[in-house]
Amino acid sequence: MTYIIQKKLRYLENCGRINETKNYIQHGSISVYTHCVNVARMSVKIAKCLPIQVNMDALVIGALLHDYFLYDWHDGEGRHLHGFTHPECAYKNAEKDYTLSPRVKNIIVRHMFPLTPIPPTCTEAWIVCIAEKRRCLIGKLEFLAFFIGIILILDKKSKITTSSLWKSLK
Repeated sequence: MTYIIQKKLRYLENCGRINETKNYIQHGSISVYTHCVNVARMSVKIAKCLPIQVNMDALVIGALLHDYFLYDWHDGEGRHLHGFTHPECAYKNAEKDYTLSPRVKNIIVRHMFPLTPIPPTCTEAWIVCIAEKRRCLIGKLEFLAFFIGIILILDKKSKITTSSLWKSLK
């Protein structure tokens, strides 16, 4: 994990409730906390490849807080519109716990574009939006590879190995 992510994570852990996100599942078996750290990592990687100025502080804080909704969206409590509503909920929770810049707000409330219809208005929000889509896709591919791997192990006649399958998905 990069130094800036560690530094911002310590700040968020000391000043708010980000550790609560460890109690909620995001995708598959990944906690919201781990998902947000992964999105922050991917966002930093993308930003470093771009030939433009990026506010790394806002980028990392926004990435770490983009899913700060603090509830279990799988619990059947009428949260079937979670994909549309959680950015605003995450923003309201983050605003209670931290002082947020306009860029961080934009990252949090616009990260679900195009599911939410208003696009990001700053570079950092676009980066997190793209990084999150990539992380979710990777998570789904890992999950799929796991189950295909089990099937291949059960089918000993198969010439395809789990490792060769995983390499083909990367």
